Amino acid sequence: MSIPVLLTHSDCARHQPPPGHPERPERYAAVLAGLAGLTLARHEAAEATDEELTVLHPPGYLEALARREPARGQVPLDPDTYLSAGSVRAARLGAGAALRAVDLVMEGAHPAAFAAVRPPGHHALARTPMGFCLFGNVALAARRAIDVHGAERVAIVDFDVHHGNGTQALVEEDPRILFVSTHQSPLFPGTGDAADEGPHGTVLNLPLAAGIGSAGYRQVVADHVLPRLRAHAPDLLLISAGFDAHRDDPLGGLLLETADFGWTTSRLCEVAQQSCAGRVVSVLEGGYDLGALRDGVAAHVAALGGQA
Repeated sequence: MSIPVLLTHSDCARHQPPPGHPERPERYAAVLAGLAGLTLARHEAAEATDEELTVLHPPGYLEALARREPARGQVPLDPDTYLSAGSVRAARLGAGAALRAVDLVMEGAHPAAFAAVRPPGHHALARTPMGFCLFGNVALAARRAIDVHGAERVAIVDFDVHHGNGTQALVEEDPRILFVSTHQSPLFPGTGDAADEGPHGTVLNLPLAAGIGSAGYRQVVADHVLPRLRAHAPDLLLISAGFDAHRDDPLGGLLLETADFGWTTSRLCEVAQQSCAGRVVSVLEGGYDLGALRDGVAAHVAALGGQA
């Protein structure tokens, strides 16, 4: 058993979309409840700096977010994505948690890390917020591993029910980064076609039909995700960990069970053990039923630490 490190900050709960929005502050409490029974090291996240964010997001975008953040209430950036007082700090903390997680794992301080953050990040484009997301946390983490820690190859596996269009857009021009996504299709954001392999063939999109369930999903992971990871042989594995593929989630319909998140994580960690001494960094994405989110996170992080 290894002890993963948890990176988070209570101010991630300060991002407050309007009442009734699925990406609500109660998600943060549910995640912490799921982690309460696990043995974890803990680090408080710090905000990502402008220099760290502008690796992928231009300065004008950072300025626009800061300018539009309200002193009270909410400001819509699109029909799904909002700013409230505290949103930009929460998003910077999320990106900072992902970056620090990479530092700790690549420096050998911890074998694996989980960044419990909100808002999520995998829909954010370089200049455009989207799908509840402001910054491309996992894409920034991948670049951190390469630019700062000298990784030659990085892999990202996104098992959120929605396609990580932002992550793909931010990394697909870099042939050192493999992006693999399992996602329901058709579903928001309407991207992630199987024929879209990226300009360097380093994208593996695996669109899944609603109702696939546990057995079908596990077969896809075994037949497609794991062999592609082994072939890429990454120096670091990053996971975009969304739990909205659970059967109880209101935004998806893949009908997975809590145990599927633990099983998938264990299989991914086995590949990481073979390829990169078990170095894995996971960053929270979606999951909107509070009970399913709590239990899914618990199963996922237990598997990260071999506690499953």
